[in-house]
Amino acid sequence: MGGWRNWYQELVNSKPLFLTIYTTVIVGIVFSSFYVFSAVYSPSSASANWFSSPPSISHSPVAASSYINVAPNFSPTLKVSAIPPPLPQSSSKQVKPIWEVPQTKRLPSLKSFQLTKELVEQRVQDNIIIMTFGNYAFMDFILNWVQRLTDLGLSNILVGALDTKLVKALYWKGVPVFDMGSHMSTMDVGWGSPTFHKMGREKAILIDSVLPFGFELLMCDTDMVWLKNPLPYFARYPDADILTSSDQVVPTVVDDRLDIWQQVGAAYNVGIFHWRPTESAKKFAKEWKEMILADDKIWDQNGFNELIRRQLGPSVSEDSELVYAYDGNLKLGVLPASIFCSGHTYFVQAMYKQLRLEPYAVHTTFQYAGTEGKRHRLREAMVFYDPPEYYDTPGGFLSFKPFVPKSLLLDGKHDLESHFALVNYQMQQIRTALAIASVLNRTLVMPPLWCRLDRLWFPHPGVLEGTMTRQPFLCPLDHVFEVNVMLQQLPEDEYGPGIGFREYSFMDNPSVPKQVKESRLEVQLCDDTLIDCQASSNTSSPGILRFPRHSSEETFKTVFSSFKDVKVINFSSMKNAFLNFTDKTREERFRRRVKRYVGIWCCVDSHTPGHIYYDMYWDEKPDWKPIPPQTPGDDHLPW
Repeated sequence: MGGWRNWYQELVNSKPLFLTIYTTVIVGIVFSSFYVFSAVYSPSSASANWFSSPPSISHSPVAASSYINVAPNFSPTLKVSAIPPPLPQSSSKQVKPIWEVPQTKRLPSLKSFQLTKELVEQRVQDNIIIMTFGNYAFMDFILNWVQRLTDLGLSNILVGALDTKLVKALYWKGVPVFDMGSHMSTMDVGWGSPTFHKMGREKAILIDSVLPFGFELLMCDTDMVWLKNPLPYFARYPDADILTSSDQVVPTVVDDRLDIWQQVGAAYNVGIFHWRPTESAKKFAKEWKEMILADDKIWDQNGFNELIRRQLGPSVSEDSELVYAYDGNLKLGVLPASIFCSGHTYFVQAMYKQLRLEPYAVHTTFQYAGTEGKRHRLREAMVFYDPPEYYDTPGGFLSFKPFVPKSLLLDGKHDLESHFALVNYQMQQIRTALAIASVLNRTLVMPPLWCRLDRLWFPHPGVLEGTMTRQPFLCPLDHVFEVNVMLQQLPEDEYGPGIGFREYSFMDNPSVPKQVKESRLEVQLCDDTLIDCQASSNTSSPGILRFPRHSSEETFKTVFSSFKDVKVINFSSMKNAFLNFTDKTREERFRRRVKRYVGIWCCVDSHTPGHIYYDMYWDEKPDWKPIPPQTPGDDHLPW
């Protein structure tokens, strides 16, 4: 479409003979008339527009090339019949806009949701389609993925559904969806599980099915977010067959060029990659699909890397950023990890900030708390859309101003002792805040968390050599806390009531309503020996309450019962704010709960196991030290 616009603009800006002008106008009128006539009277026009109006049984889209469920032996089958030529680009304007809810109460036949070239053509713009896929468990990630793209002005989007529950849910929300026919579980499958690997095979099958349609394909995982329109960037490399992201954590460039392929030692990551429908790309996609279908033990990403690195080099030309790969003909580019970010380059290194670059995307890799950890990281970055009730929860919120001495942050060497001293000091304040939040039945806004050492799955010296990780750095919550455990519905008779929490950036999020931000009580802790420091609900000035340190559960309940309608109660400090629970049974349940909230640091070198457990009650153990388990019998959670 861009090429036609450029041709037309050049024509307008030139000074042709009048005869040429008249001829051009006449041809344009004839062409436009023919297009309007064919669009109105074409028998396929009704079936090509099922997003605009619900298809009847007689007019549901007929698959010219359908994505069929994989058989038990994982041999994909494609029904192929004559494929009509692509519709004019402007046909995408005829379909219903994304997020426009269907006006019918009747769901179209599931057959109408099959992936066909005709269906893709409706969404394509500039010959590009952007896709992701998942099951119902990732519904909120998928909606977030779509929302971020539509916020960027992109609508050439299609979502593949691995279960019919997701097909229906997305359809009723106005999201373009197709049925991948997989009939997969609607539950979270978990990283590395057999079902997880099956999802990877579905990705390869999908790519192999779409490329023959003749469109460029931007394929994404659902656990990533677009921050900037990437299509102009991809257009800078028109000769690339595949542009892939990677797990590279050491920068190879300091601007927005492609990463230097000779210096990329990490795996190429198949969570974000752009494909052109070239013969080389189609050949690769077919072999990749056949490879992982032939052996269900091969992870799709490992298979991709093994195959594409079969031959790697030379560069396409002396000054090219692309490299010949796979069979020596496929032209590959590696997207810069600084702006097509992994969970490490974005959340830990903040590489794009240090290099003064604008990031295009963030993929929630390099994290430690499953799906819940991914969601929380996106929330910390304020790039995850939650429903309104998330930002105005019953009971209100509790926050506090954390205090960290400069000596714990900056003095001495960055080693295990200084790292754990820093984290433990913060953990003590968070433990107190959790107790007060539990007593007042409020949702705790977590504070920012500082770390001196990175966390990984393998031995390392504290931070990875060559990375841009600063020490200290603001670390994601899942580096220390088990976010997935904190969100579990633990039985109250054993662990006490659940404690809601929010990300540290919560109050800065523009989605938090004005009435929440403005309904605020500032609590200034004071010494109860002072005359003006009494356990009373009387505020010293509007919106400010002086409150004694070392207060008990009963004191908290009595005083703050007068402020139930206040949305946010913010404490000036948590140091010595809470004395104890009045009910010892409740205290034991609370302790049992929060002990499970913290995880491990990993990993020291030359020792097996190399991890060290965080301990929520480290301060009650005078001989506590940050050392890994010394024997297999010591390798257990600290309770």
